[in-house]
Amino acid sequence: MRKVYRKLVFLFIFFILCVFFFHIKWPIKLFSLANSQNSVTHEHRRAIMKSFCEQNNLTNSFFVLNKKVAAQLYVEHSHKFIYCEVPKVGCSNWKRIILLLNESLGLTVNKLEKYDVHLSPFLIKFSSYPPSIQTQLLASYTKVMVTRHPLERVVSAYRDKFLHKNNPYYSTTIANIIKRRVRKNKNFTENITFEEFARYIVLQNPQYADTHWKPMYLLCDPCKIHYDIIGKLETIKQDADFVLKAIGAPKNLSYTNKKFHSNEARTNDQIGRHYLETLPPSLFRQLMKVYSVDFTMFEYINTLNPMLSNK
Repeated sequence: MRKVYRKLVFLFIFFILCVFFFHIKWPIKLFSLANSQNSVTHEHRRAIMKSFCEQNNLTNSFFVLNKKVAAQLYVEHSHKFIYCEVPKVGCSNWKRIILLLNESLGLTVNKLEKYDVHLSPFLIKFSSYPPSIQTQLLASYTKVMVTRHPLERVVSAYRDKFLHKNNPYYSTTIANIIKRRVRKNKNFTENITFEEFARYIVLQNPQYADTHWKPMYLLCDPCKIHYDIIGKLETIKQDADFVLKAIGAPKNLSYTNKKFHSNEARTNDQIGRHYLETLPPSLFRQLMKVYSVDFTMFEYINTLNPMLSNK
């Protein structure tokens, strides 16, 4: 009788442990990285986000994921990896990584060199799964999002979408919408200016903004999706290495920071400041207000001092 009792106790404990490890909020793979400096950094970033969400009553454990948020998520099953796409924050490079992680596709870095990864039929959208499966994936997969200085991201969107003619949807269609909305003389022949772009953004409801300049917290909803790793474009090398190690990616796979317009300087702090300094002080403050949650939640508020010097 005692032997039967011991077996039952053992099986019960084993069952409890299995349930615990399946539903644990942070993936077990991260435990082995817990003592690294990067782990401390990401734990701090998660704590800041959690505190902000709780203070503003934005956390809700019982929810149906917003369809627009689900559409921003991509799933890679062989490494149990979920990535939230934030346009203008290296998303093309992360999509390449997702494709390379799927070894069954037989893809190589060279094959993806000039391939438009955004059109790949092999990228799996999180939104393609029913809510019950989505819940299971969120509970057991490593979830990652990457952020960028909010206003530098706005400058990058402007330069990429409106100063180049390779995408008529933005350079013509959206540009004409912006001109009708904010341009006084309605001249449709000249390119929109950065000031006009900024005025258009502050007039929009952020909920319905284009994904390339929609606030990051609205794209990925980190108050409801508990991301395991919060990367930043400003520290992308260290953060990407940390992500790849956490999901058990092949050691020869690394994040390659490729650029679409290779002959043009990447939008950085100096270039961003150059564009932002052209804005009237009142418009600059309005633009900041649109991205106020991003500034606080992702700890970019302290990087504003140089930009505020003349405002």
